[in-house]
Amino acid sequence: MNKIIEKPVDFSGLQAAFAKSLEEGFNCQDVQILRKSYDSFTANSDHDKKSPMDQAFREMLLFKLSTDLEKVGALVKLSVDAVRAEIVSVTIPVVLLGDIFETVTLDKCERIFNYVEEMVEVWKEEVFFSSCKNNILRMCNDLLRRLSRAQNTVFCGRILLFLSKFFPFSERSGLNIVSEFNLDNVTEYGVNGKDLDDTLEDIEDIPIRIDYNLYCKFWSLQDFFRNPNQCYSKASWKMFQTHATTVLESFGSFKLEDPRPGSTNNEDLVNEEASDKMDIDLNISDTLIKKEIEQSVRQAENFFAKFLTNPKLLALQLSDANFRRAVLVQFLILFQYLQITVKFKAESNTLTPAQSEFIKETETKVYQLLEETPPNGKRFARTVKHMLTREEMWNNWKNEGCKEFKKPDESVISEPPPAKRERKPLGDCLRDATRQGKFFLGNDVLTRLWNYSPDNLQACKSEERNFLPQVETYLESSRDKNDTSFEWRALRLLARQSPHFFTFVNSPSYKISDYLDAVRKRLAKERLDAAKQIPGALTSNGNNTENIMNSAETNEQETVALQEQEGEPNEEGELEDEDEHNDLEKPDEDNNPHSKPLTANKEQVEELAPLIGDDWKKLGKKLGYTADELLYFDTEHPDRDGGCVAMLVNWFVDDDDASLDNLAYVLEGLEINTAAKAVKALIERLLKAKQREDELAESTKDKNI
Repeated sequence: MNKIIEKPVDFSGLQAAFAKSLEEGFNCQDVQILRKSYDSFTANSDHDKKSPMDQAFREMLLFKLSTDLEKVGALVKLSVDAVRAEIVSVTIPVVLLGDIFETVTLDKCERIFNYVEEMVEVWKEEVFFSSCKNNILRMCNDLLRRLSRAQNTVFCGRILLFLSKFFPFSERSGLNIVSEFNLDNVTEYGVNGKDLDDTLEDIEDIPIRIDYNLYCKFWSLQDFFRNPNQCYSKASWKMFQTHATTVLESFGSFKLEDPRPGSTNNEDLVNEEASDKMDIDLNISDTLIKKEIEQSVRQAENFFAKFLTNPKLLALQLSDANFRRAVLVQFLILFQYLQITVKFKAESNTLTPAQSEFIKETETKVYQLLEETPPNGKRFARTVKHMLTREEMWNNWKNEGCKEFKKPDESVISEPPPAKRERKPLGDCLRDATRQGKFFLGNDVLTRLWNYSPDNLQACKSEERNFLPQVETYLESSRDKNDTSFEWRALRLLARQSPHFFTFVNSPSYKISDYLDAVRKRLAKERLDAAKQIPGALTSNGNNTENIMNSAETNEQETVALQEQEGEPNEEGELEDEDEHNDLEKPDEDNNPHSKPLTANKEQVEELAPLIGDDWKKLGKKLGYTADELLYFDTEHPDRDGGCVAMLVNWFVDDDDASLDNLAYVLEGLEINTAAKAVKALIERLLKAKQREDELAESTKDKNI
C-alpha cells in the first residue's frame, strides 16, 4: 500500500483549529487538550505551529475575556502551562498582560496587576526571566506613564515594589549608578508679601510670627533638597546656611503637643527616657505602640506625595507632626550626601572645615527636634538614624561597582567549627617547665622573655645592652646651642668619662654651651696627639726616655698655650671678654687639619652595607630620610644592598653633619653592633693612614731643609 502523505496546513487553518481546542482546554483548564491538537499537525514544523497558537491566545483574550477579569487571570495561567509544554512562545503570558493593560481602564489595570504580583516567582524562573524581563519592564513603564504620581501613588508604589522583587539587586537598569538627581521635581511657590500678611491675620495660637520672609526661606530649601550639589557653591551655601538656621529656630521655638489622649509631650519624653534605661514590660509597650501606629494609619485616608505651597496652609503644616518630620528627615538626607564619599561626585565637590562643622552641629539639632516631635519622638529618631546607616551601606555597595549578591555555599556553612585544643592544667605546665630548668609565667610573651638567658642579671650586664655613647661622639653631634637637655646629658657623660669636668671651668660666668664647645676641641686635639705619639714610640729604639720626656714637655707647653688661648682670669677673677669670644668661636681647621670630620667613599660604603643588611631602612629614618626617599633608593637600586649604598653615599655628600663618628653613634643606638664596630675600625684605619701621610710630609720637608 502506498503511504498517504499529509500536506502542511496554512496559518489560518492552524489558527482556527487551535482556537477551537483552546476554548475546550480553557473551560477544563487542561493544557493536554492543546498539546494533542498541537501534535496532530505533524506536517508542520514547531516554528509554523507556535505562531498560530500565540494568535489564538491573543484573540481569545481581546474578543471574549476582556470584560471578565477573573477569566483573564485564568487564561494567563493557562498560557504559562502552555509555555512549559513548549507549544507557545515563551513571551506569550507577558504579551497577553500587555494587551489587556492597553485596552482597559486604570481601575481594571490595578485589579489585573494582582495576577502579575502573585506570579512574581513564575517570572523569575529561568525559562521566563531571560526572555520576558525586557517585556515586563516595558509593560510596567507603560503603566507608570499612564498613572499620575499624585493621584495614583499607591498603584505606582506597587509597580515599583514588584520590579524590585522581580529584578536582582545588581540589575543596573534599576540602579541610579551615576547618582543623578530628579531635577524636574521643582517646588513652585511665591505670592505677594502683602497678600500673605492678609491671609495670616486671623491665625492664632501660633507662638512664632509667620511672615513672607519665613515663607520664602522655608520653601526655598526644597530647591537645595532637590539638587544638593548647589551646596558646594559658596554663594548657594551661604543662602542655605541662613535659611536652614531660620527654619530650624522656628521649629525649636514652636513645640508640638502629643496628640494621644491623656498624654503630654513631657510625659512622652519621660516615658521614652525610662524605656531607654529599663527594659521592663517591653513587649507590652511595643504592642501598644503598634496598635497606635495601625490606628493612625487607618485614620489617614489621604496621602500627598507632593507638598502644597499655599501660604494659607503654612501655619497648619508647621503644626503637623508628619509634615515637620518629613522636612527634618530631608535635612538629614542632604547632610549625609554632603559628607559621604560618592563614586561619581566631582573632585571639586568637597566641604570646607567650616561647612563640616556647621553640618555636625545642625545634624545634632535636627535629631533633637525629631526626638521632641510627638508621638514616639525618640523611637522615630532612632529609626531614622538606623535607616540612614543602612543607606550608607548601600552607597558603599554602589561605590564598589554593585557586586552581585550570592548565597554562601551550603557546604561551607555545614562544616563544623574546628575543635578547640584542650589546655593543660596549670600544675602540669609548671612541672614540665621545672623539669626543663625554665620558668612558666602563664603568658607566652613573658615566659619567652624570662627564659631568654639562664642568668637574667648577667644578661642585663651584657655589652650589647650598653647604649651609653662616648662623650667625644656625643659632643660632635648636631644640636641647638640653647638645648638645655643636650647640655645636661653632655655634662653627665663628661663627669662619667673625662676629668675635664672637674678642672676646666675657671669662672662661674662661663657659659655651658661655650664650655662644652671648648671641651670638644680639647678632646679632639688630645685624641690626635695620642694617635701621633704611638707610632713614634714604636719606631724609636734607643731614645725612649728622651722621647717620653720631650713628649711630656711638649704636652705641658701645649696645655699652657691652650689655657692662654682659652683665657686666664684677670685680677677680678673674670675672663677677658675679647679673648673668650675669639678663642671659643674660632675654628681649629687652620691649626689642626685633622679636625675635619671623617667620611667614607663609595668603596668603603660598599664594605659596610652587607653588615647593616635589612636594617638599612631603619638607619635611613634615623638619618633623616623620609619613607618616599627610602622607597626611591630601593626601587632605583633593586640589587642586594644597593639601596643602602646609595643612601649612605648620598648622606655623606649632602649632609653637613655626616661623619663616620655620627654613623657609628647611630648604629650603636639601633643595636646594629657589627656594623658599628666595623665603622670604628674604619675610623682607626683612616686616622692611621692620615698620620702616615703627615709623617711622610714632615720627613720630606726636613730633607728639603
